[in-house]
Amino acid sequence: MSVKEKEPQEPCCSKLKMFLASLSFVYFAKAFQGSYMKSSITQIERRFDIPSSLIGVIDGSFEVGNLLVIAFVSYFGAKLHRPKLIAAGCLFMTTGSLITLLPHFLQGPYKYETTITHYPETNVTKPVLPCLANGTNPLEDEPPSAESQAECEKTAGSSMWIYVFLGNMLRGIGETPVMPLGVSYLDDFAREENTAFYLACIQTIGILGPMFGYMLGSYCAKLYVDIGSVDLATITINHKDSRWVGAWWLGFLITGAVMLLAGIPFWFLPKSLPKQGENQAKTNPDTQESEQDNFIPTENSPGTEKPTQVTMAALAKDFLPSLKRLFSNTVFLLIICTALVQVNGFIGMITFKPKFMEQTYGQSPSKAIFLIGIMNLPAVALGIITGGFVMKRFKLNVLGAAKVSICASFFSFCLLLSQYFLQCENGQVAGLTVSYQGEAEISYNPHTLLSPCNTDCSCSIKHWDPVCAYNGITYASPCLAGCQTSTGVGKEMVFHNCTCVRDAPISAMNMSAILGQCPRKDDCDRMFKFYMGVSVVGAFVSACGATPSYIVLLRSIQPDLKSLALGMQTLIVRTLGGIPPPIYFGALIDRTCLKWGTKRCGGQGACRLYDSDAFRVTFLGLIYGLYSLSYLLWGVLYNRLAHRQKKLALKEQAKAAEQDRNAVTNGNGHTDVANHKNEQDKETTI
Repeated sequence: MSVKEKEPQEPCCSKLKMFLASLSFVYFAKAFQGSYMKSSITQIERRFDIPSSLIGVIDGSFEVGNLLVIAFVSYFGAKLHRPKLIAAGCLFMTTGSLITLLPHFLQGPYKYETTITHYPETNVTKPVLPCLANGTNPLEDEPPSAESQAECEKTAGSSMWIYVFLGNMLRGIGETPVMPLGVSYLDDFAREENTAFYLACIQTIGILGPMFGYMLGSYCAKLYVDIGSVDLATITINHKDSRWVGAWWLGFLITGAVMLLAGIPFWFLPKSLPKQGENQAKTNPDTQESEQDNFIPTENSPGTEKPTQVTMAALAKDFLPSLKRLFSNTVFLLIICTALVQVNGFIGMITFKPKFMEQTYGQSPSKAIFLIGIMNLPAVALGIITGGFVMKRFKLNVLGAAKVSICASFFSFCLLLSQYFLQCENGQVAGLTVSYQGEAEISYNPHTLLSPCNTDCSCSIKHWDPVCAYNGITYASPCLAGCQTSTGVGKEMVFHNCTCVRDAPISAMNMSAILGQCPRKDDCDRMFKFYMGVSVVGAFVSACGATPSYIVLLRSIQPDLKSLALGMQTLIVRTLGGIPPPIYFGALIDRTCLKWGTKRCGGQGACRLYDSDAFRVTFLGLIYGLYSLSYLLWGVLYNRLAHRQKKLALKEQAKAAEQDRNAVTNGNGHTDVANHKNEQDKETTI
């Protein structure tokens, strides 16, 4: 009977494959949940009237949750029941989603900023008079008293964003055991040559989560936040308006239910499994050496000990020595530093990419989110599975995996550089990006909104209620456009006899204006198509290096420190690479704001209009700087890996030479014995 016939066939539905399927679904669910949170950033920012820097704090609360428990979960969890810890994490993530959506039910209905509501309610027969000629200005509200301010804040629920912060942090706590315990469990019981392919499969299925998450975010962004409780016919804004708030809370209800289902199978999986396809290795474990065993320096390798009963006291006592052993691995430290810089750039980019598409190319938030979901994320999924296939097909070692990762990252960076030149002009907004005389200018001074054509109207310069005139220029409000009368109600309202439209250099025969900002020029749509094409190709190329870079990490650490290493990497990268970027990206983006909104109770709200040129330079400049630094670190890391590979080759040569010497010595010994025997035979014959 042949060797192949003696080897038992692996069942189709083995427990390892069940774990693989369950882990893939959890990766999908957590990515579905996390990407929906990313896609709802703009809606949450507008709902609670907060700046981008504070949105960065809320977004970073997920990493804060990881920071609190990941070191202990990844170390102690490796010795405990890993599948059940993952199941418990899913319950935490479900609870976090439910807490996140609570503000919608605890605060009052959303009241968007508008100047029209400051006038008495009218119907078609009694039109609104935007431009007040009597010199009084009801729009400039007097400073409210402390009591009325407190009552207003309580009614508006302006501090309810704290629930979103806490819910997101609880999701971070729940997500902690999934990656380090799940990946280490799979790597411990799968064949070494299958690990890269399994990881690629998990990451590929996981990347479908963001695709569905962004699509759900796009759908919810088109639904009004108080859908079902307000008459939509009375709403004067649409989903393209910067004051529109979508039904952000609805998606958290859906993603929470999916996460609850994803955690169920892990309650029924065993603590450990037999090693896949290594029955012979159990009887003679010293007959084979994996690449990981050879690639790790011998001086850092732990001695083999007989398994002893695990106690929490023994684990706690061994925690600090294990950390010392882990951080004495220079390759691990370089991997951490490289990943840290790259994640800073990636997190900042993915957090504010929908806003970048909105402000630079004039796309609505729902369309920007939808395009990311159906174009960028499938390209990422295809790139990840391609990287895993290349690793399995060519059986690349650690150095080969590093080469693939570096090349993929560098080519994607070159494509990212080309995005700088794919720009559109600022939208024409009178008093902000162009003067009332039509000359291009950028003004961060709100008083430039006033002009001789609207000074008799006693307009407010605080509020943002844009109208688009037929000359293609946007005005901050009907009053600032000098409009005298209006007809229609709701979204169909039209303003007439606008003096600023008449006085503009490119005056239109029709001196009317409609609600909303004017669309960008046609060439901006063409430029946006080029941007999306470059973005999709860059996402695919970058993702091709994801699995190889992960293999570099797994093959560069000791087997007994694998869970701890993955946990510490997640801890450090998410703490320093996940929390700060949304904050400092958001703070610098806030500096490019041209027009701030006004809160319901007074004070500065969310930004309504950005300087798109300054936004583009700030946003892309930060990404370019971080990625450039990461390539310098990649060079140092590759040099270290090559040095370690050279030492390994010399060690193997020395071992082979020693075996040859032993063989020669043994051969000479046998020759001497044979010669001595022949001499004895000759003597006997003589």
